[in-house]
Amino acid sequence: MNENDITVNLAPGSKIDSVDFENLTFGNVFTDHMLICDYKNGVWEKPVIKPYEPFLIDPSAKVFHYGQAIFEGMKAYKDENDDVWLFRPDQNYERFNKSATRLAMPEVPENVFMGGLKKLVEIEKAWVKKGKGNSLYIRPFMIATGPGVLAAPALFYRFMIILSPAKSYYSGEVKVLIAEHFSRAANGGIGAAKAAGNYSAQFYPTKLANEQGYQQIIWTDDATHTKLEEAGTMNVFFRINDTLYTAPTSERILDGVTRKSLIDVAKREGINVEVRPVLVSELVEATENGTLQEVFGAGTAAVVNPIVGFSYKEKYYELPKQENSVALFLKEKLNNIQYKLAEDTFGWTVKI
Repeated sequence: MNENDITVNLAPGSKIDSVDFENLTFGNVFTDHMLICDYKNGVWEKPVIKPYEPFLIDPSAKVFHYGQAIFEGMKAYKDENDDVWLFRPDQNYERFNKSATRLAMPEVPENVFMGGLKKLVEIEKAWVKKGKGNSLYIRPFMIATGPGVLAAPALFYRFMIILSPAKSYYSGEVKVLIAEHFSRAANGGIGAAKAAGNYSAQFYPTKLANEQGYQQIIWTDDATHTKLEEAGTMNVFFRINDTLYTAPTSERILDGVTRKSLIDVAKREGINVEVRPVLVSELVEATENGTLQEVFGAGTAAVVNPIVGFSYKEKYYELPKQENSVALFLKEKLNNIQYKLAEDTFGWTVKI
C-alpha cells in the first residue's frame, strides 16, 4: 500500500508536550492519531488516519451483544540513530487473522494492516522515545459494528489501530495462585484466539486471587487441572535444573510472539529448551527437591515477568533467589535485538 491508498487527516496540533514520559501508566495515554478502516457490503473501504477521538456506534452493534472483538499487542522501538523499528509484525498480522477467522470476522488485508500500521507509526515517530525500556505500544483491533440483536455474525466491522507510549513495565514481585477450579480456555473454544472475551473471563478469578495476596493465576487445563498452561495474560516458562520447559501451543494456549522468540534466543544461546506439557505435580516436586530454579511469564508488555512463588492447594512455595537468572538473561538478549543494540541474527526487526 502506498501513501495515496490511505486518507490522512492530520490533527491541527499535538498533545505530546503535555505528556510526562517519565511517569506513564501503561496503556493510559494515546498518541494524536488513529487508523480506521471499515468493512461494509463484503469489502474493505479505504483506510483513514485521523485525529484520535471517540466515535459513534449503534447501541445494537453486535460487538456489545455477541462479543465479536479481537485485538493484538505489539511494540515499536527507537534506536540510537532515531530510526524506528517494529518487532516481528508479520507474526501479529498472521495471528490477528487467525483470531478473525475463529470469530467469524473478515480477515484484514495485509496492505490495510501492515501498510496502515507503518504509515501511522511513521506519522507518530516523535512519540517513540529513545532509551532501553521506552517503546510505543501498538494496539490493532477489530469490532463488529453491524446493527441488530439476531444471534449471527455481523455484516459490518471496523478495524482500528491506536498507539500508546510505554515505559519499561515492572509489576513488582509477582506471586501466583495455581488454578484448581477456574479455566482460561477449553478444547474447541477460543483460547488460541486473541479474543476480548478471553480476558474479561479472567478478571473474576484473578480478582479472587488478588484478594488472597496473589497478583496472577497460573492457568491449568480445563479437563483435569493438572497441566500448567499460562500465567495471567502471558505464556509461562519453568526452569528446572538447567532446562527451560514451556507448554506447547494448542486450542487453549495463545501462540505468543514473545514466547516463540524467547525459545529461539534460548536455543541460540545454548540453553536447553523442552516444549511439552508440564504437570503441576512436577512443579511441586521440583520445588520440594530444590531443582526448580525459576518461573516466569512472557508477553509483549513486560517481555519477561519473573515469579517469586506460587500457591497450590493452600500451600505456598517460595522460589530460590537467582544470582544468574536465565529469565533476565533472555530478556536482555531479546531487548537488545528489539532496540538494535545487538545484531538481529533472526531477521525479526522491520524498519519504519
